[in-house]
Amino acid sequence: MLIRPATDADADALWAILEPVIRAGETYPLPRDMDRDSALAYWLAPAHEVHVAVYEERDREAVLGTYYLRANTAGGGAHVANCGYMVAQDAPGRGVARAMCTHSLDRARARGFRAMQFNFVISSNERAVRLWQHMGFDIVGRLPGAFAHPTLGFVDALVMWREVRDGDS
Repeated sequence: MLIRPATDADADALWAILEPVIRAGETYPLPRDMDRDSALAYWLAPAHEVHVAVYEERDREAVLGTYYLRANTAGGGAHVANCGYMVAQDAPGRGVARAMCTHSLDRARARGFRAMQFNFVISSNERAVRLWQHMGFDIVGRLPGAFAHPTLGFVDALVMWREVRDGDS
């Protein structure tokens, strides 16, 4: 698997990943009726450094996932990174999210960030919570009933954090 910067040519592949996640409404606090242009504008915002995880086979590649990296806030909190990750529907269990997280931690370190914070991890997304914890993130906050899950009702959102240091992934 190769992780590379996203390009304009990736728009269709990005939408193919973003749309089912947005429509399901189970893991991202985005409007479920968000259209393609709005979703791509959100994901590819100027403040976002966007990457894609691709599987290369012969002369073709398949985009299996994407992530963005940005400063979590401006000013006095700009040393803390934030990321968003999405994996293609047909790619779970293939190590895509783990590879993207490792890559994003390396990119955060290279950009001089001191820590990474996930602001709103949906607690019912147990697979992601386990992975982030395995990657060294701690749950530092719980927002009771902060997310309106389409089938589970109101579930907690978690704030997760880890330091980013040289030689540490």
